[in-house]
Amino acid sequence: MEVRIISTPPGEAPEDVRKAWVGLVLPLAVSGAQTRQTVGVLSRPKTFLGLLLALLLGRTERQRGYVVDAYRAIEILAKSAPDAARWWRDNAAASIRPGKRFLFSAEACQEVS
Repeated sequence: MEVRIISTPPGEAPEDVRKAWVGLVLPLAVSGAQTRQTVGVLSRPKTFLGLLLALLLGRTERQRGYVVDAYRAIEILAKSAPDAARWWRDNAAASIRPGKRFLFSAEACQEVS
């Protein structure tokens, strides 16, 4: 299963970087829309302990959306918007390492079969 990004997703990246996702089709890491606790790509804690504390202290946000592999998503983004992909690599490298995931807002996505 895949999703097409149909509108600018919310987030901490600059608007032009977020707009670059529109129109792209991304493979899902988990089937269907999910509800997850999330943190921002720029404001995220740098350590596992920090992430755990953020969760315990209510500094996460509950969101519904589609889970994609962040590293693969950036590879796809780089083909159509290399400057946007470079922003991610330069400013949010910890969020796009292999094994990391993005949650794209359900409102910004359309399922593709």
